[in-house]
Amino acid sequence: MAVTESTMMELGHPAPDFSLPAANPEVDDRGDDYRSLTDYDDADVLVVVFMCNHCPYVQHIEDALLDVAHTYQQRGAQFVGICSNDPENYPDDSFDSMAERAREKDYPFPYLQDASQEVARTYETACTPDIYVFDEERTLAYRGRFDETRPDGTEAHGGDLRQALDELLETGKVTMEQHPSMGCNIKWKPDVEPAHAA
Repeated sequence: MAVTESTMMELGHPAPDFSLPAANPEVDDRGDDYRSLTDYDDADVLVVVFMCNHCPYVQHIEDALLDVAHTYQQRGAQFVGICSNDPENYPDDSFDSMAERAREKDYPFPYLQDASQEVARTYETACTPDIYVFDEERTLAYRGRFDETRPDGTEAHGGDLRQALDELLETGKVTMEQHPSMGCNIKWKPDVEPAHAA
């Protein structure tokens, strides 16, 4: 299985905006099916997770990720999942499949479809999972891996993300060493793979 590392966007980068349809809009009913960056202005911390249904690396962390989201959303963080894979060539990552997965696993956060892949481009996303944590001012405080485990039988625990969130919520900054995420490459549409992912 080919493994891709995250690009590690520069810390301090402002959170790129997005406006994307949620496959599970009922999770935080806001009157319509689209979610944007400004919908979560009241959150102390915003965690953006690029993910998908079919990647073994995402499946490996999925249950632990949901546990982390449940825990830290009670402490003032807001999680958002985004799937940017080409839904035509990867039907397991279609909007309907996303909705089914979110219901099946009872996602506690909105699961958004980036069908144009423009949001993945602006976030310089290269792989799934890829995690970005923005502080109260919506500048990038952490990016990289969920933890050091891989889908080889070891259990995911989210230690890196938990430590980053603890530091950020308690002190307003992240001082820990940050490591790239590793996983499946974003499934770009034909002939549109961006330079950062080449």
